[in-house]
Formats: sequence, structure tokens, C-alpha cells
Amino acid sequence: MTTNPTTSLLPIPAPAARIGTVAGAAVALAGTFLAWTWTSEFPGDLTVTGYPGGLQVLTLTSAALTLLLALSGYGIRGLRWLTPGGTNSPVRLLALGTLGTTGYTIGAISYNLGGVVNLEPGAWVSGIGALLATVAALGLPDDQPLTGPSTNAWQRFRNGLAAPSAPRANALPSWTEILIIVAAFGIGLHVFTYGIDTEYTELFIGFLITVGFAFTALHRAGLISRLTALTTKHRNITLAAALVAAVCFPFTQQKEEYALIGANILIFGTVALGLNVVVGLAGLLDLGYVAFLGVGAYAAALVSGSTMSAIGVEFPFWAAVLTGAAASLVFGVLIGAPTLRLRGDYLAIVTLGFGEIFRLTVNNLNGNSGPDLTNGSQGIPSIPDLNFFGFDFGTKHDVLGFTLGRSANYYLLMLLFTAVVVLVFRRSGESRIGRAWVAIREDETAATAMGINAFRLKLIAFALGATLAGLAGTVQAHVNYTVTPEQYQFAGSVPPNSAFLLAAVILGGMGTLSGPLVGAALLYLIPAKLQFMQDYQLFLFGVALILLMRMRPEGLVADRRKQLEFHENDQPDVPEPRQSEETGAGIAKAGA
Repeated sequence: MTTNPTTSLLPIPAPAARIGTVAGAAVALAGTFLAWTWTSEFPGDLTVTGYPGGLQVLTLTSAALTLLLALSGYGIRGLRWLTPGGTNSPVRLLALGTLGTTGYTIGAISYNLGGVVNLEPGAWVSGIGALLATVAALGLPDDQPLTGPSTNAWQRFRNGLAAPSAPRANALPSWTEILIIVAAFGIGLHVFTYGIDTEYTELFIGFLITVGFAFTALHRAGLISRLTALTTKHRNITLAAALVAAVCFPFTQQKEEYALIGANILIFGTVALGLNVVVGLAGLLDLGYVAFLGVGAYAAALVSGSTMSAIGVEFPFWAAVLTGAAASLVFGVLIGAPTLRLRGDYLAIVTLGFGEIFRLTVNNLNGNSGPDLTNGSQGIPSIPDLNFFGFDFGTKHDVLGFTLGRSANYYLLMLLFTAVVVLVFRRSGESRIGRAWVAIREDETAATAMGINAFRLKLIAFALGATLAGLAGTVQAHVNYTVTPEQYQFAGSVPPNSAFLLAAVILGGMGTLSGPLVGAALLYLIPAKLQFMQDYQLFLFGVALILLMRMRPEGLVADRRKQLEFHENDQPDVPEPRQSEETGAGIAKAGA
């Protein structure tokens, strides 16, 4: 393996490159305080001087981060903590993000208003500054030398965006570390709230560009890894901070539609976490998992007092929840018992068939093709809102001076269910059963040889995953007012569906606690905010998974095991033989 000396992507002297980066970022930042267009017809009102708005705020944020990290490279006291890992690659990424956001805004203004003639000087100033910062940042020295015999342009570019791992941070007082964790979740809540509150497509696309480049840059700088180390050290504090941040979300929302998006994200994230038990921990590929969500939803709809229910009973809230979870548990055991002796693709085909059989069965239980139980394709409408100890989830309530609407009420209820599912997942994953699941996932034959009852443990995983899905289905039925067979397909343009849930688990990171929640949030939020993507959802899912397999096969949130499995380290797989001091013969090292 050959190692090339540290170079840069463009032949610019390092001092000049850093000065150019700082100057370009400062110019781009200053341009956001000028008007970018002359008319308010473009959303966001970019006509005001001295007060950035809309997409200007995103350019300002990205340029400010670029400026701070570029100044950190000078070793300025008080800024050196920003780059414990890479020094120059984060600056490059942020400069590219600034250029991407600014360039997209300029293009959107020109397209919507009919040409570049509609641009005011502020747009040109920020555009030129972002371009200057990007070109100069490409001239900064690489953070690590390029390894390998081949040095084509793509490899040099990728190496220019890579960075070494951050060294272990010095120990801080416990209260300081806890404050850092709390501040991180506060920032995360603000970013998520900003993204979900975007009112027009252009702003959300700019938000995705800015956040994508900024997060990657902070990861290269080593800040994300250090924060991860703190959250691992204070795991209980981290879970509490995450719960508090999630509770605060509905109090930041003024519109019902945004709180409803949050409630649906929790529903699908909880179901994805249940699927993660089956796929991520036990390694069982289930392509019909959405059927268990449907079983829970239909069971709750039948016993919740709907006027179209064939049973005609109305259980209290807790009984309806237990009914939905128990029904999914029974179906999980009934389906899993005869099929879990299969492995791999054969199991996947059987579960796919079960998902389709469920949808066709509830579609035919309409009184004509079968018993009148589910009202066929019309589903069960008019599901009443929950009422728990006098608290009506369908009406507005004033809490601490804030008005919480129907969607916010169900969001908080689903958050409680999500917390229960997270607790179950965490405890089961750390138990003897969880370790046995991982052993079965890695090598079922070896696990069986060691005395593990693979069939029984796989059935437990299947049943637990089904129960968690049914639990979420009981809330989903009341949130949507109705349940229909078409809601529970293998693949479709509207979640939930089995393909969506499986993609959320893989994208987020199989076997992790937060990965499926992150994956479900991204896969639901992006199509919900970008309506034009609805018809291309499956295609975009496929593209995203291909890119993920190529760039980050372990998922967005990966545990240490997956990182070691998918990424090569700097050590050769087979140690080279060493020369014997006595005989001079080549003796291979042990394990070669």
C-alpha cells in the first residue's frame, strides 16, 4: 500500500486559500443582508434590505459556519474546539453547501420570475462570495494523505472530503457534559422544527441542502463523534433529554398539519422500531410487516364504537389498545410458527404472501365475498376520538398557556407509546434473548450448535415485533378516523407500507435504537413536504438505498459492530511474515 504526500485539490498556496475562504464566506454572509429580488412574488419576501428572510437565512447560516471553521484553522483561541478531527475537509463541505444553497436560490428565483434580470445585487454578492469560498477551500491542504496506487480525480476529490478521527476528548465535569447534551438536543429540536415548519417547496429543498452539508461537515470535524461519546457515557440522561425535546415539539407548532406530520412520524417510527427487532436484531427478512399494523388498526376500529363496526361494541381506551396489541400478537404467532423454520429468501416470500393475504382478506370481508366484518374496500370509517379519563383527544386544550389541538394530543399519546417501545427494544436488545438474537442473525447454524433454540427465539422476535406494530396501529386508526385495506400494501406512494418500513430500518441503521426513528422521520417528512415526489417515491427509495449501500452501508446511525464490518481499517488482513533471527527462515505470524 502506497501513501502519497498530503496535497490539495487545486494548486493554491495554503495561506492564500485560507484567506480566500474566509473572505468569500464573509462576502456571502454580508450579501444576505441585501435584497435578492425586487418583487415579493417569490416566496419568502427576499426584497428587504438589512433583514434576511427565507432562503437567505439558510445561506447566512451556512456561510457563518464556513467562516467559523475556516478561522478555526488559524488556531484562534476559543475556536480550536470546533475542529478536533478534520480541519480543512469540513470547511470544504460547508463552502460547497453555501454554494449549493445560494446557487439553488438564484436558480429558483430566475426560474419562477422569468430570468436573471429579476436578481438584485444581494444575490450576486452572495453568489460570488460562495463561489470564491468554494474555489479557495478546494485549495486547502487535504486532512489526510491519499493512499493507494491509483490517484484519479474522483479518488482525490473523495480524499479531499475525508478526515481523520477525532482524538479522545479531555474529561469534563459531569454537569458540563450533561449541559452539552441538553444543548445539542435543543439545537436538534430547533432544526427539526424549522424544517417541518417550512411553508413552501423551495425553502424545504434549501433546508435539505444546508442541513445535509452541515451535518456531514460537523461529522468530519469530529464534533458528532465527540457528542456520540458523551451520549454513550450518559445514556439515561440522553434518553431523558430526547424525551423532553420530543414533548416540547407540539408546543412549538401553530398549525395542525405540522403537528399531524409529527404524529405520523412517531407512528411510523414506532412501527419501524418494531420491525427492527425482527430484521435488525434477529435477522429475519419480513416483507409483510405492515399487515401487523393493519391487524392492530382493524382490531381497535372494531371495538372503539364506530357506527360502521360490525361488532357494535365500544371498549375503553386501554382495552382497545390491549385488543389491538393482542390481535397482532396472535397473528404473529400463528404466522410465525409454521414459517420461521424457513430462512433467507424463502422466509421473505412467505411473509410477503402473508401481507397480501391480509389485505385481500379484509377487502373481501364485506358481506358478499365473505362475512360482513370489515366493510370491504370501504373500510371502517367514523372512528371516534379517544377519551381517556375525561380527556377528549379530539378537542383543543390549553396547557401552560399553549393551545394543543387534536393532532398535538395524539402526538403526545403516540410519544408515550414510542417511549414504551423504546424501553422494550432497549431492554430486550441488552438481555440474554437479545444477545441470542444477534447470534442467530450472524450465524444461525453456529448459534444452534452452541445450544440456542433458534426457532423459539425467532418466534419470540416475530411475536414481539408484531405486538409493537399492533400497538401503533391502535393509535393510527383513531388519528386517521378510518382504516381501509389499501392503507396496508407492500409498496405504494403513501406510507405506511412494508417497503417504506424496511427502507426506514435500512436507511437509519439496522439493530440500532435511534436509526429506525431517524430513517422513518426522513422518509416520511421529505415526501410530505415535497408533494411532487409522491409519484416517484419508490424510484427515489431505490436510488437512496443504492447510494446508501455505496457510501454508508451500515446506515445513517450505525453501531460499532457494523462500522467494523463494512469499513476497512488501516491494518492488512494478513500480517506479513517476519524473518527468524536464528534461521533466517520466513515464519508467518500466528493467525496468518
